[in-house]
Amino acid sequence: MAPLTSVRVTRCRAFEKAGVDLCGPINIRSGLRKVTPLKHYIAVFVCMVTRAVHLELVRDLSSDAFISVLFRFISRRGQCIKLYSDNGTNYIGTKKILSSWVFDLSKEGKFNDQLSELGIEWQFIPPPAPHFGGLWESAVKSAKPHLVKSSNGSLSTYEETSTLLCRIEAVLNSRPLTAISSDPSDFNVLTPGHFLIGCPLTSPPEPNQMVRVIKVCPDADGVVRVVTVRNAAGTEYVLPVRKLVRLPNQEEEDCEDAEY
Repeated sequence: MAPLTSVRVTRCRAFEKAGVDLCGPINIRSGLRKVTPLKHYIAVFVCMVTRAVHLELVRDLSSDAFISVLFRFISRRGQCIKLYSDNGTNYIGTKKILSSWVFDLSKEGKFNDQLSELGIEWQFIPPPAPHFGGLWESAVKSAKPHLVKSSNGSLSTYEETSTLLCRIEAVLNSRPLTAISSDPSDFNVLTPGHFLIGCPLTSPPEPNQMVRVIKVCPDADGVVRVVTVRNAAGTEYVLPVRKLVRLPNQEEEDCEDAEY
């Protein structure tokens, strides 16, 4: 793996430098009977440093629609200094419109401090190199399974889909970024939500399933097929090992680094 670029490792505020991609289309129920579902798209913003994710529903692929999405994103996440994307025509059109606004305002002498915040340094990846946008492509890949499993093939209204995207966003921003601690009683882990609000963003009704194995039950042949686990609330469960996912911890990473 090649070294990360400077934008990925330079400390800055969350979403100050972000990548964006559009995925879809998804069908939205209009609310009327016998009316053809409306096609919408999802704008996926991802912070280049913290890997936090922001999801917005887009009505179409026009530049005007994306400008509205961009302003909603900036209003909720703060001014974006650098924005990275592929060479989609809607992105290029949005850049031209914003550039024309800045030029007209400066020409008329109305370029005050508030309007100067519209300036965004927009960088496009090379057209034949989609792997340059692996960060936001990975975010799209992570969001799609949640959307498919939650919708279960049924059509939702605009409000229901917007709510679903916010919940998916909370789940993605509660995913671990680093290896967990080797202490069985320590369930804390660094997530993108810590850079946004200081803690994971998972909604309160969501069950906390990041558990630790506290006891193994080997069979007569010495093979462990059943274990006892405990979650963050202190509740213990007996589970088969095939239901477990082994996560790396800091001690293992330190040993791997020492070997190299």
